[in-house]
Amino acid sequence: MEKLFKLKQNGTNVKTEIVAGITTFLAMAYILAVNPSILSAAGMDSGAIFAATAVSAAFATLIMAFFANYPVALASGMGLNAYFAFTVVPDLAKQGITNPWQVALTAILVEGIIFIILSIFKFRETLVNKVPANLKYGISAGIGLFITIIGLKGAGVVTTDAYYDGTAVQSSTLVKLGDLGSADVVLAIVGILIVATLWHFKVKGSILIGILATWVLGIISELAGWYQGISLIPDFANYSVFAPVQTMASETFLKFDFGYVASNVVNFAVIVFAFLFVDLFDTVGTLIGVAQQGGMLNKNGELPRAGRALMADAVGTCAGACLGTSTVTSYVESTTGVAEGGRTGLTALTSGVMFLLALPLYPIFLAIPSFATAPALVFVGLLMLKNVTKMNFDDDIADTVGGFMAVIMMPFAYSIATGIMFGIISWVILKVVTGKIKDVHPVMWVAFALFVVRIITIIMGISS
Repeated sequence: MEKLFKLKQNGTNVKTEIVAGITTFLAMAYILAVNPSILSAAGMDSGAIFAATAVSAAFATLIMAFFANYPVALASGMGLNAYFAFTVVPDLAKQGITNPWQVALTAILVEGIIFIILSIFKFRETLVNKVPANLKYGISAGIGLFITIIGLKGAGVVTTDAYYDGTAVQSSTLVKLGDLGSADVVLAIVGILIVATLWHFKVKGSILIGILATWVLGIISELAGWYQGISLIPDFANYSVFAPVQTMASETFLKFDFGYVASNVVNFAVIVFAFLFVDLFDTVGTLIGVAQQGGMLNKNGELPRAGRALMADAVGTCAGACLGTSTVTSYVESTTGVAEGGRTGLTALTSGVMFLLALPLYPIFLAIPSFATAPALVFVGLLMLKNVTKMNFDDDIADTVGGFMAVIMMPFAYSIATGIMFGIISWVILKVVTGKIKDVHPVMWVAFALFVVRIITIIMGISS
């Protein structure tokens, strides 16, 4: 262990690293319940998604452990999974695509390959440095609002204000408060308060515990006759340890569709770019945040072996696409393990093994309903929304409006890609009209051109 992870050099030991790894796993294990809940909305098998989520998380985290030697765990990213299920797949379905989630997985595979290439040539760090800070913070905050409304909608806390008047569907507002007498709504709200309370008292795994507590309350409500939905009690009938992996092998493994790409190049490029763009900043931001907390940055504020860490993320994304899950990315919850003293890849190794050990528990994770995962979505949304406090609203108008457009368009247009598109386009245009065209890096011009083409195709009805 010493030779492999350089424990003494990093001021740690085996016991500390293992405890840190378990802590990180508990902090992010909620993804094993949330990801199947979200991606199953895209028509995918929830058992296959559970297995793909666990295996890809373990695989990517083990690469981080052995290749980069950092205490960072990876799994399917929040926000990116929502973009997959609630933006990409519905848009493709509207075009008449019969296998939209397979096209989305193809886009993630391509994104991962591009990331590998960018990591080899160290372009990822350059790209991140050339996008204005307000846009980065705005995109993160916008994603926070986006997954928050998804969580609230899934639990019925907010709902569509629509009714049928006998001739057509009418509505007075876009959304409204759900039924406060509904078990789903009440339990979701209680769950949010449970997570918040646990977080306040710095309880390890507070989000996961909040999900489980809400689920248990749901089971009690079901037994009492209040909750009337699908049974919340885990089904161990015909239980098989390898069932989810077998389902993954038959349902989602290598289920790509490259035929769509040839005839829809622009639309596919936009899908890939949105995945790429969000994951790019999410990963680098997470790595820097974890490194700062663990004192792992060098005297120049740089992260040693950053290229290796980014490569682990890229390879993990490709593996996740092959297995059948959305983009795999570094998790900011890794800071919980670092706070426990984790400093090396042994922490990540422990977290990766824990993901594999969770596989036989699939009946429990798959029985957790959307009202119980809603607290996780809402609270993670809160943590991401905090980035809005880092935005500068009093300096450059392009930075201000660009970041603001990213924040508001994601939840209100119900699309992460749309938020990024309006943020970048407005930023470039305002830089030009205010005489600051020299501030626009070639990377931003490429993004601007891509999104302009996207808008043209929408107007012409070529894509949606």
